[in-house]
Amino acid sequence: QVQLVESGGGVVQAGGSLRLSCAVSGGTLSSRTMGWIRQAPGKEREFVAAIAWSGVSTYYTDSVKGRFTISRDNAKRTVYLQMNSLKPEDTAVYYCAASKNWVWPATMISHYDYWGQGTQVTVSS
Repeated sequence: QVQLVESGGGVVQAGGSLRLSCAVSGGTLSSRTMGWIRQAPGKEREFVAAIAWSGVSTYYTDSVKGRFTISRDNAKRTVYLQMNSLKPEDTAVYYCAASKNWVWPATMISHYDYWGQGTQVTVSS
């Protein structure tokens, strides 16, 4: 069973930066896709970014391209989301998620089988 624990959320002013971390325990990781998904108040969950655990492929939703970077550290079994030039519309609960099997680019919520508890990111104007 894969377990995911996010950290690193907080309150930041517009234009600022935050780095989210997702510690992964349990299960094998080599064939999985890891993703970050967010949910703003009153809205549905939205795909943000994905990374192939065993390769170099990454994928982003258009609204975060050039501002967010997803990465992973295999030795630490941790996935990161570096968020720069944050905007108020980035305010949301950010979830780390993992697929059970290989899916690419895994932009749909239904592609993910395991979820963390979420971490709040608030960007003030």
